[in-house]
Amino acid sequence: MTAPETTAKKKERKSGQFLIAFSAVILGLIAGGILMATIGENPFEGYKYMFKGSLMSMERIGNTIATAITLLFSGLSFAFAYKTGLLNIGGSGQMLAGGLAATIVAHYVFLPRPLYLIVLVLSALAGGALWGFIPGFLKAKFNVHEVVSTIMMNWIAYWSIYYYIPACLKAPSLETESSSIAITQSLRSPFLSKLFTGSEYINLGIFLAIIAILLINFCLKNTTLGFELRAVGANRSCAEYAGIPVNRSVILSMAISGALAGAAGLTYYTGYSLCMQIGVMPSQGFDGIAVSLLGASTPVGVLLASLFFGILQSGKGFMNAMTAVPPEIADTIISVIIYFTATSVLFEKLWNLLFHTIQLKRELKAAHTKEAV
Repeated sequence: MTAPETTAKKKERKSGQFLIAFSAVILGLIAGGILMATIGENPFEGYKYMFKGSLMSMERIGNTIATAITLLFSGLSFAFAYKTGLLNIGGSGQMLAGGLAATIVAHYVFLPRPLYLIVLVLSALAGGALWGFIPGFLKAKFNVHEVVSTIMMNWIAYWSIYYYIPACLKAPSLETESSSIAITQSLRSPFLSKLFTGSEYINLGIFLAIIAILLINFCLKNTTLGFELRAVGANRSCAEYAGIPVNRSVILSMAISGALAGAAGLTYYTGYSLCMQIGVMPSQGFDGIAVSLLGASTPVGVLLASLFFGILQSGKGFMNAMTAVPPEIADTIISVIIYFTATSVLFEKLWNLLFHTIQLKRELKAAHTKEAV
């Protein structure tokens, strides 16, 4: 290869993950706008009220962040497993397991606030990790596919909650939900509520989320453990040949992924809702898959995607109140974004073709200019 060819190759621009995700978001919003137009509503007005409902005041921003925190943890859960070659579809069950462990602690453990918060967080992480450990163990020892086992674990958690809440934590006047957690036993903070001018749902999970992003990013990129997990995910046979304990890595990866989903349950059940309902499979566990896909399964990408989805989820009620646009439009937008994210190969080819065409035109123009001189 000659020097000019090498230089040209280096200068050739390629589409990145951000550009692909941005394309999926724009197309999703366009699709949502078309749906609004088909029912006779103004798309621009609909989006105005959607974003206004999420961001028009500090209180609404706080509520949006609270919604995004749970999505962030569930997104990190799926992303961590995905980066290590596993598909954790059990985020909802792990959320329930972590949320139940935290709810039990909130009702029965009374300690000084700093020590209590540590016990509360650790209990949720342990509950989620246990629910992730079991599919990991089955995968490592018996080669049971993690998709099947995590889905089954979702329903085990669902029916366990269905029995346990009415039997042991029933609210005084309701059979279908647990007793409400006292504010002093929750993740809510008067300081944060004041900072966000009365936001009811903002909680200490915001600090846990920042810590989780930093730790996961550091673990995957800068530690031996992270290298081993990624190596197993890239090629299990080669990793085993290189002496990496594959079975241990699979179990550990699923346990960590489960712990992150357990943290999602912690922030939702002890920070957002303050109670657990029976007969409800938390949708955030599945929404985390979309968050992870849009964020390219990177910690920073998951953060941005969770904030975007948090805006859509928080603003759809206000949009529906101010217009005749149904709130399900927001879910449709998310679905379309997932679809376009899943076809990222097509976007990559299209953008690369566009960049190549632009580069070729520039080179031809430069060559013609040089000849003219």
